[in-house]
Amino acid sequence: MNYIDGGVTAAKGFQAASTAAGIKYKGRKDMAMIYSQKPCRAAGTFTTNVVKAAPVKWDQQIVRDSACAQAVVINAGIANACTGEEGMGYCRDTAEVAAACLEIPADSVLVASTGVIGMQLPMDRLAAGVRTMVPMLDGSRESGLEASRAIMTTDTRNKEAAVQFQIGGKTVTIGGMCKGSGMIHPNMCTMLAFVTTDLAISRELLQEALSEDIRDTYNMISVDGDTSTNDTVLLLANGMAGNPEITEKNQDYELFCKALNYVNETLAKKMAGDGEGCTALFEAKVVGAESKAQAVTLSKSIITSSLTKAAIFGHDANWGRILCAMGYSGALFDPEKVDLYFESAAGKLQIIRDGVALDYSEEEATKILSQPEVTAIADVKMGNASATAWGCDLTFDYVKINADYRS
Repeated sequence: MNYIDGGVTAAKGFQAASTAAGIKYKGRKDMAMIYSQKPCRAAGTFTTNVVKAAPVKWDQQIVRDSACAQAVVINAGIANACTGEEGMGYCRDTAEVAAACLEIPADSVLVASTGVIGMQLPMDRLAAGVRTMVPMLDGSRESGLEASRAIMTTDTRNKEAAVQFQIGGKTVTIGGMCKGSGMIHPNMCTMLAFVTTDLAISRELLQEALSEDIRDTYNMISVDGDTSTNDTVLLLANGMAGNPEITEKNQDYELFCKALNYVNETLAKKMAGDGEGCTALFEAKVVGAESKAQAVTLSKSIITSSLTKAAIFGHDANWGRILCAMGYSGALFDPEKVDLYFESAAGKLQIIRDGVALDYSEEEATKILSQPEVTAIADVKMGNASATAWGCDLTFDYVKINADYRS
């Protein structure tokens, strides 16, 4: 695979645009659009929260029932969640405005919103934003980059990834963008992610590939333990690479899944590393587990522990908090067999062996934990399974950001 600089416009036939519609923010872009020159097969995964925003319900129906998808309209600032029939009407109105401007069916237009829950969208500004963006649609790198910036809320930086590979003698590209910084927790965490590809693949396999891959990517990150109302991942495939259509699980399908995993994992880690107020990406690897399920449970418990996250912020090798988090996870293991390591760009240091602290250097441990990316590796010595989860440290700024978010 060839890892390239790019986002949602990297794949052939995909265009993007963005604008400042004044939905909530002033002086910045807050709307984006993705458009494919040809109709796409669409796949999607959505929040597990019982409280689902109107755009989630709209997109679930489009992915399930529509013959194709060709455009996505995204706004930042207002989530269009807990807005009743009026909110659902705004989804329909947005799709109809975009459909009329693009001359495509309304049921091929997906919508996504992120921001404050409970506020109604200013439909006049939203419609004006759509009409402004359509003539600006462009397949350039810059258009994709600006679109990724326009969908940010409390994010401090935009998030993109892209990769190319060969199938059937044709170059296939997958590119994506996402936003997410707070209200992030596994089992569809709070985020919007949009992934585009020019691959030719059946609708069924496209959905299966996405559903399987989120288990090891987006569902393995957490910032604060809150699962959002708007979580959406959309994957669009327009077939413009010209490869023989993938209709069975062969080597071509496996290669696609590997490339999709790279894009999704990269985006997921960028969200975890940009958690609200954070100073470090915190990675937890559990190895030597007897099953994948056990490793997943343990690694998630480590990265969601508030005490562990606070220790990472303080660059404190407080390994007892990690062992404690593993202990209440619900997964069975022998704490007297656990080995624990801390690792970063500054080096790797074993902290405990067989559940007991070693005579390690606190100074060296602090140096390792002071890097912008820190990993804890826990070996439970029960088998060959492993899993990795991603989170971030817990800082004073997280509270500040969320104490006055609406204002």
